[in-house]
Amino acid sequence: MTQPGLKIGVMGAGSWGLTLAWLWAKGSTGAEVWLWDRNPEKIQALRENRSVTFPLTVELPESVNLVTDLVPVLAGTDVIVLAVTAEGTRLACQLLAKLGLATKTIIVNASKGIELASLKRLSQVIQEELPRNPQAVMSGPTLAKEILHGLPTAASIASEDLDLAELLQTMLSRDYQFRLYSNPDVTGVELGGALKNIFAISSGYIASKQLGDNARAALLTRGLAEMTRFSLRMGAQEMTLYGLSGLGDLLATSNSPLSRNYQVGYLLAQGLKLPEVLAQIRVTAEGVPTTQAVYQLAQKLDLDMPITQEINRALFDTPSEELLIKSLMSRKLKSEKMTLSL
Repeated sequence: MTQPGLKIGVMGAGSWGLTLAWLWAKGSTGAEVWLWDRNPEKIQALRENRSVTFPLTVELPESVNLVTDLVPVLAGTDVIVLAVTAEGTRLACQLLAKLGLATKTIIVNASKGIELASLKRLSQVIQEELPRNPQAVMSGPTLAKEILHGLPTAASIASEDLDLAELLQTMLSRDYQFRLYSNPDVTGVELGGALKNIFAISSGYIASKQLGDNARAALLTRGLAEMTRFSLRMGAQEMTLYGLSGLGDLLATSNSPLSRNYQVGYLLAQGLKLPEVLAQIRVTAEGVPTTQAVYQLAQKLDLDMPITQEINRALFDTPSEELLIKSLMSRKLKSEKMTLSL
């Protein structure tokens, strides 16, 4: 459970950052929480209203300290949770380093993606910019709107230092609503959370085209095989991909219209171009740059990633039902018993 006296900083006032600040600050046993965003106007608006209706509806407890200046709040902060975009992670870490963040402060990455420019996992980015700080990654089936409605969920908290993961598990879990499971497999937890967004796009596409539950089930099952094969090549443990951050997040994100990546696929299938889709949903969909990054990495690794390839084509080339569906269905027939073969 969240420990009294704990000081948590959340960087990023998007859907997930707002939800985490609300979660950890609420109740009589809530932690001391501050929330920062790179856009000071967003923080000022929150100060005036304590609530927003976009990208989701949330009313922050009065105890959440809304900050534009990080210097006064960094001292004494136990944990800083990064809920910025994948592309904003390096800049956030560089800012913390510039401000002289204490090396004892724990960094927890709560974003799900891959840095497109470097093709690096976000934990690698954090390690490059804040090499002396202990770090962990948190990922799992965490649809923000459901958490704000008081519905329960569970997620993984991963660190190569298992003692640290277990400490954070105790610090950041919330009784009856937010349960964390410790895991030493940072690579697997991170990649599960990032790659499932690719297959959520494909799931939304299939739903929009009304291709049926059979087709969606088949695609997600083969998507899990694709996700697992890629992650193993990157150094993950296979069982992690069948856990909360892999299969669990895949099921939640790929079956819920609440998922922005599902929405991307749904709108693409209706004939909209990617810029039109992104303009309509008005929020970051990490599955878009993640698809690019994974497609490029798969080519470097000479990995067969047919679903990723077709989603990449649908996003950036010629979105066509024929290309996406028929090219997958007309592939060479294979045995399902072949280990992680697609």
